[in-house]
Amino acid sequence: MNVRYVKDYFAWLYYQYTIISCCAVLEPWERSMFNTILLTIVGMVVYTAYVFIPIHIRLAWEFFSEIFGDQSTSSVSN
Repeated sequence: MNVRYVKDYFAWLYYQYTIISCCAVLEPWERSMFNTILLTIVGMVVYTAYVFIPIHIRLAWEFFSEIFGDQSTSSVSN
């Protein structure tokens, strides 16, 4: 890939972000505060999902396997 194309694409994505989030009308210090708060919130959500979602999936799996019985073991006798 062309490096200039990738750079232009990321510049276009950042421009879209500033237009959609209305950061284009903010002053530089306001924009940096907004970006810092947004990145902090996104980081906290990603960390929380990384830590707690596997635990909840495991607990749900145990709960439903207890309710419906363990289907993985065969009850056929020889």
